[in-house]
Amino acid sequence: MKILPFTIPKIDTDTLIIQEDKGASFYNIFHQHEEIQMSLILSGEGSLIVGDTITNYKADDILVFGSQLPHVLQSASSVEDSHMISIFFTKKSFGDDFFKLREFSHLSNFFDAISYGVKVILEKEALKKEFLKIQKTKNRLERFIIFLQILRLFYVAEVRTLSSSIVKKKYTDSDGKRIADVFQFVMNNFHTDITLQEASNIASMTPNAFCRYFKQHTNKTFFQFLTEIRIENSCRILSKKPDASISEASYASGFKNVSNFNRKFKSLKGVTPSQYRKDLYIATV
Repeated sequence: MKILPFTIPKIDTDTLIIQEDKGASFYNIFHQHEEIQMSLILSGEGSLIVGDTITNYKADDILVFGSQLPHVLQSASSVEDSHMISIFFTKKSFGDDFFKLREFSHLSNFFDAISYGVKVILEKEALKKEFLKIQKTKNRLERFIIFLQILRLFYVAEVRTLSSSIVKKKYTDSDGKRIADVFQFVMNNFHTDITLQEASNIASMTPNAFCRYFKQHTNKTFFQFLTEIRIENSCRILSKKPDASISEASYASGFKNVSNFNRKFKSLKGVTPSQYRKDLYIATV
């Protein structure tokens, strides 16, 4: 099995691929593929890396990744079950000119947006209903009709862009393996005192060469990446454990100094950890 690029398993006659992932985790290696991916998270939560951006995912999220957009859904260690329904297709799955028909002209903005990856904000319930229907349906014509309904809902849905830039680079297998190994190492050990030497050893490179390589392939420095992973973990703690203190969230995420944690958190999120938690509370009442 390839790491990057990744080939979606399919039958030769398939034009629309419906895939159900269920288990302890999803495919948790940074990868890219030709197919556009539309996914409904039924259960599970964790870190989401899309292109050059790090965020979180949780149950009931609906995500879309454009063709060749690198991404990974890294399940949180505390999660017992992860369940996702995904739809895969390319713009040529139904013929070279299918999406060039005038009837699909209104979808041009949608296809532009998913180049960066998107998360659905509104119309989630309607989309979830259609995802569940398409997963249960075996008749190909019915699946195609439901697929068109899903596209229509995406057209009217409010979405939030996930990545800040389009990643046009197609990774080789060796690049993908090296980056994936570093990502995996960081996600498993971000709560510890990770050194540059440790990370460069994972990539089998000198520290200086690794710094240049990582920046070239991710558009950020290694320590920027590490900090973002830590901040996203602290966000998950603040949202899932209302009784946890700010210092607990800080230390559990790998920060040694609460003042530094507060500064980094505000720099990335635009608010302090305390305000972030307060905003979450307001949003739920």
